[in-house]
Amino acid sequence: MRNRSLAALAVPALLAGCFGGNPLQKPAELVPIEPTAKLQVLWQGSVDAAEKNVFYPATSGNMVYAGGAGGGVTAFDVVSGKTMASIDAGQRTSGGVGVGNGLVLLGTPRGEVLAFDRDGKQLWKTQLSSEVLAPPQAQDGIVVVRSGDNRIYGLDVATGKQKWIYQRSIPALSVRTNASVVIQRGGVFIGFPGGRLVALALGNGNVGWEGVVALPRGITELERVADITSLPVIDGEQACAAAFQGRVACFEVARGALLWARDVSSIAGIGVDARYLYVTDDKNAVLALDRTSGASIWRQDKLVGRNVSAPLALGRHVVVGDLEGYVHLLSREDGSFAARIATDGSAISAPPLALDTKSFVVQTRGGGVFAITIQ
Repeated sequence: MRNRSLAALAVPALLAGCFGGNPLQKPAELVPIEPTAKLQVLWQGSVDAAEKNVFYPATSGNMVYAGGAGGGVTAFDVVSGKTMASIDAGQRTSGGVGVGNGLVLLGTPRGEVLAFDRDGKQLWKTQLSSEVLAPPQAQDGIVVVRSGDNRIYGLDVATGKQKWIYQRSIPALSVRTNASVVIQRGGVFIGFPGGRLVALALGNGNVGWEGVVALPRGITELERVADITSLPVIDGEQACAAAFQGRVACFEVARGALLWARDVSSIAGIGVDARYLYVTDDKNAVLALDRTSGASIWRQDKLVGRNVSAPLALGRHVVVGDLEGYVHLLSREDGSFAARIATDGSAISAPPLALDTKSFVVQTRGGGVFAITIQ
């Protein structure tokens, strides 16, 4: 049976799964809070709208890179927000932005990977098997790209030529994902449809280990969807991931041995700090779990129906965005609301990205780029 994406099927229940909530459910109204901190916009910029895709901002050195579906990328000074460089891909793009090894990387709906230098000169273009929905990543001379058919490519950073490819059988029905890969410690970590977290060797694409985050359950194809649709998190000796209609699970980085797992269904994803793992579940509640055992610490459930982003742990707080462009700051200790700030009114789908221990950047689907600090 030909593989199908849930996002491509016009069934309300399926769309609910794709976007982390019931599309017929009215978003929870935001009630007044008693702030214990303050969020302040340091600077804001604009890029092309994301349209049907999700675009991730990226940082490199003193720059924040952001782009959108129109094919443009802007480099903002991380401190002032001043535009330092602009790149025009000359065509529409669907995945980005990736930076690394001196490259700025984009993916296109036609399955191309585009590589530019920091001044905007195109260095190479490589054709893959299907559309590129996720930001390509580069490290140690290898560009790693996930194509829409869930193949993972390792490309030469200088030429774009294929060095290796990893592919596996996937279920007949899967959730469309914009999640890329995580490169750390000489490994490439990827979550797949069917609930598998896989670690590959960066140099040659060989499988290091495979962990089971979730197993498909049920009778129908829809009931059996158990996909990892968000980025895994690699921190210290743990590799953690979350699956839709599945679990949150953490493994040993080196060997892939399961450390613990909890039944939590998530589309949006997870974040971690030294003490806790944070996850946005498919009901848009934000949960804190103990990193060593998975035990529940707290649950913030006042954002129902607001399509909450993956959480970012930052100091004593946890940051999430929502479908109306609000940024919510939660207390790390008990999940209570510490502060809230509006952006441009369009959804924040990509996870907030840390700039330092108190500041972060969010990109909205409308193309707004906001650097925000916690005071």
